[in-house]
Formats: sequence, structure tokens, C-alpha cells
Amino acid sequence: MFNEIPRQRPETPLLDSIALPEDLRLLDVDQLQDVAQQLRHYLLYCVGQTGGHFGAGLGVVELTVALHYVYNTPADKIIWDVGHQTYPHKILTGRREAMLSMRQKDGLAGFPKRSESEYDTFGVGHSSTSISAALGMALGHEMAGLDNKTVAIIGDGAMTAGMAFEALNHAAHTETDMLVILNDNNMSISKNVGGLATYFSRIWASKSYNALREGSRKVLSKIPAAWELARKTEEHMKGMVSPGTLFEELGFNYVGPIDGHDTAGLVRYLTNLRDIKGPKLLHIITQKGKGFAPAEADPVGYHALNKIEPKQPVQDVASSKQKYQTIFGDWLCQQAAVDERLVAITPAMCEGSGMVDFARQFPERFHDVAIAEQHAVTLAAGLACEGQKPVVAIYSTFLQRAYDQLVHDVAIQNLDVTFGIDRAGLVGEDGPTHAGSFDLSFLRCIPNMIIAAPSDEAECHQLLCSAYQFKGPAAVRYPRGTGIGATITTELQPLPVGVGRRVREGKHIAILCFGTLLANGEKASAQLNATLCDMRWVKPLDEALILDLVKQHELIVTLEENAVAGGAGSAVSEFLNSQGISVPVLQLGLPDSYIDHAKQSQMLAAAGLDPESIVARIQTRMASLALRPAVNA
Repeated sequence: MFNEIPRQRPETPLLDSIALPEDLRLLDVDQLQDVAQQLRHYLLYCVGQTGGHFGAGLGVVELTVALHYVYNTPADKIIWDVGHQTYPHKILTGRREAMLSMRQKDGLAGFPKRSESEYDTFGVGHSSTSISAALGMALGHEMAGLDNKTVAIIGDGAMTAGMAFEALNHAAHTETDMLVILNDNNMSISKNVGGLATYFSRIWASKSYNALREGSRKVLSKIPAAWELARKTEEHMKGMVSPGTLFEELGFNYVGPIDGHDTAGLVRYLTNLRDIKGPKLLHIITQKGKGFAPAEADPVGYHALNKIEPKQPVQDVASSKQKYQTIFGDWLCQQAAVDERLVAITPAMCEGSGMVDFARQFPERFHDVAIAEQHAVTLAAGLACEGQKPVVAIYSTFLQRAYDQLVHDVAIQNLDVTFGIDRAGLVGEDGPTHAGSFDLSFLRCIPNMIIAAPSDEAECHQLLCSAYQFKGPAAVRYPRGTGIGATITTELQPLPVGVGRRVREGKHIAILCFGTLLANGEKASAQLNATLCDMRWVKPLDEALILDLVKQHELIVTLEENAVAGGAGSAVSEFLNSQGISVPVLQLGLPDSYIDHAKQSQMLAAAGLDPESIVARIQTRMASLALRPAVNA
């Protein structure tokens, strides 16, 4: 058991002898537990140096070792769910010395990435995809006449998503040879909720059940016939109420639950299951944060770890900055206190979305629906039908998974649902799977929706008020991390819908900023002596403001942390075109490509959205406009 993060690289001689899984397979089974111990120690060191996901990887160390020992990877395919648990997998598959580049620019990705390694069989950042992908690979093997094995690892949290059950149902129907490993640690990112998670934990973690079982064993063991009858009765009862019944009824050969931290035991089970044909499910019990005492005690707090830095003096300006998730959470509590109709919904993102205080203060009006984004949105629609005021807190990248429900169940019926869209724009080290690059584009085309993009935390608070008071579907999108330190009003003061503001007056160039790139826009506009506007609303646009700007300026520049295709800049161009107005428009936003993980500032620079790049791109466009008459002549 480790109690602190090592500052120096630990001694790991056995681990160092493993360049690839084929080296691991040369070891004796009784050496694998030492490999696991050294792997866990090295993982602690690496994450301490780089930051990143933490607890989930510690929980699957033994499983990772056993999988690569038993299966002939990469010919045999291992497909991980979510992907934040794959650091041990990366260490064993040729990337041990590169781990210190994890989540940094040009370094290893924090999730499986097919272009990074042949051992990363499927790229994944969202949950509940592993069984579907594994089934596709298994079917592909059959079509190619290959006997390669396929294994999907999915957590009990990810198993709450409907997609996982859709895949289980289809896999059983095809009778394809594949193994699903259910990694049951009674945790997803937040403590899991819902029928399935309660089902697992009630049966297998009940103190009363285990105490009764152990007490009966001691008493009845002295009467062999009675003990044998009790044992068979217990087996029969388990067959009726255990998770195995569910999977057996679906058509899977269910085995378990077994200890997921017993490396030798895992090897035995996996070796046996490898040679059994058809769909199989192995249920293992693990502990998130295993082997690191603070993480075992607080698995939510240690879901991820910041890079360990030398302590720096705390500056006064930093202390005034709040995270946007905190702004949202505070507003939610404040609004709920004055409106008893408010109901808050989140798909397993209570902590991440800043809803912990709300859950404590208003438990009867809080619904964490687990990893079930589609259900979250339609649940909100149902509540709205009955006159309640649902607020859905959801990451931009996860809202993509509930797009049909947003359109069909909320917008077509013009239901009064407010969406707090977190992690909008680039999110830094988590990379493109977690970036909120497309929400303005996919929301803007939906009739009945209004969409706000605040420029700072004070505006975020006010625009949340505006969206909540709007009678219909409304979204407020805001980024990850802290704001600029703006003073937040203590009142619930909405801003008028569809009205922007002029921030700076200039000449020739008008920069229309949508969202928190306003600070970069201010630097660029000052250097260019350009007019700068904080548009606040992507839909509806402040059309009157745009018409005034067109009359007074030679170039319109739109600035947004969203894909250029279909984004806020496109909305401006479409409006001008509808008015028959021909004016040069430069749309600055995220390019038509995925930007790899790096610090957020580095990603913005790569996208050409840092102040220097904004200035350079505007100057280039101005130069081309000035040269156009000469070229045409």
C-alpha cells in the first residue's frame, strides 16, 4: 500500500524488463503480482509528474497484467471502455518511457489512440462503446477466417448506458466468440446511481448478507448434511437474484464475481474463458484507487490528479477567480431557492458540473441519471410537460450523444428546458474526445432554441438567468476552468435576449466575439484599433447591432471557440446574405480538423485563436482587400 506520490522514479527492475507484452508472457505466473506492484508504483510516479486520470488505472493494474499475459496482443484485441483506465496498458505496450509526456503537446494521449499504438485497438473518450466495438471486431475476425480473440472491458458505471445493453443483446444474438469483462467497482466518475448499480452493490457488498453467510457457515459446518443443503439453497437463490441471471438470460455465459486484484486467479479464469466459444461475461470486483491509500479513501477526489508542482505564493488576483462550474452551481442553488419548480438533472457529472451543493440542499429535486445522456434529456422533457422547470447540466461533448432527444423530444415540442453546457470549446489535455467544438453548430440549426455564449463569469450568471426565464429550449455554453475574475452580482438579473454590447470603438474593422475569447479579442482590437463587440447571443443574433457595424466598418470579423463550419460566424454571414448585404467577413474559429491534446493556450495557438494569430490573420485579410482593386485592374 502506498501513501504518497513518489517524487523520484521508483526502482522497477522487473517492469523495466518488459518492453512489450511478449516479454511479459515469458515470466512465470508467480512473478506477475510483483509486476503489478511495480507497475502501480511507476503509475503513481508518472501521474504525479504529468497529472491525469488516476484512480481508474490503479484499479485495473492486475487485470491489465493478466490480459496481456493470457492474450496474444495485439493480434488478440483488447477494447477498453472510457479509456481513462488505460495508463497501465500503455506502460506495458512499449510506451513506458514516454509516459512522462502524457497529455502534453506532441506527447502521449490520455486515452487510447489508434494512431499512437497498434495495441490501442479502438480510440475512446466517451463511455459504453466497448462492447459494440468489440462485437464489430469479433465479427470482422469471423469474416476474415481468423481465430483472433476479442475482449471488451466495461465498468459498472458505463454499463448503465443503453448502448451497452443494445450491444449485449446483439452479441448474444450473433453467438459471436467474445469476452466482456464487467469491472465492478461501484463507481463511475461520481458514485453510481440507478437500478443496476444498486443491484450489484446490494447483493455483493451487503454487510448483513456476508455476516449471515459467515455465521451460518460456522454453525452448519458441524452438520455436514445441513451445510450441504444450505449451500445448495444459497446457490439456487443466487441464481434467481444475482447479476448472472440477467446476463445468462441475454445469452451470455456468465462467470463471477471474482477478485479483480488476484493476478494469478485472473490468469486462471481468463485462460479457461479464452478457449470457450460464444459470448461470455466475466464479472470482477475491483477497488478504484487500489494500492494508494488516499485514493481508496476518496475515489471521487482522486479520479484525476493534478501535476505535483512546487508550492508557489498565492497571488491575490488568482484568489478572485472562480471556475465556471462553480458559477453554474451557485446560480442553480440561488435560482432553486426562489423557484420550487426547478429540477436539476445530470448524467453522472454531479461533481464535474458543480452540483454537489445543490444535491445536498435540494435532494428531492436532484436527479443524477448515471451515464445515460439520452434519458437525461427526455426525462427533462417529461418534467417540462408537467409544468416543472428542468435544468440539464451536461458537457458539450456528451450532449452530442443526446442530439436526437434534444431535437425530437424537447425542441419540436417547444418544451421549457434549460441546458447548462459545460466544457464548451477546447479543454486542454483531455484532447479532442472531450472538446466542445461543435455545440454552436449543432444547436444553432434547431428551431425554437436560443443560445447564449457569455464572455466572463459575471455574464454567465446573468445569461443563465435569461435562459431560465425564457419559455422554451435555452442553452448557455461556457468553458472549462476559471474566468477572468469578474465581479458576480448577488441578484438574479437576466440580460435581454438577443442583445449584445459594444466593448471598444475603433475604425475599419469590427470584431464580433461570441464567448470567452473576448479577452483575446480585446488585445487584438487594441493593437488594430478595431471596434470590439461582445455579442452574448448566438441565437437570436443582435441583428440591429450587426447592421450598424456593417455601415461603419470595412471588414467584419467573427471570433468563436467553436467550429467555423456552421458556427456563430456562419450565422452572421447568413444574416447578411439574407439582407442582401455584401461585406467582407472573416470567420475565426476552430478549423475543420481535430486539435490534439496540449495546454489550452497551446491548442488555441494551433487553431489561430491566440491574440497574435488573430491580429496576423486580420492583417492578412486587410492586405488582400487593399490589393484587390489592383489585381482586378
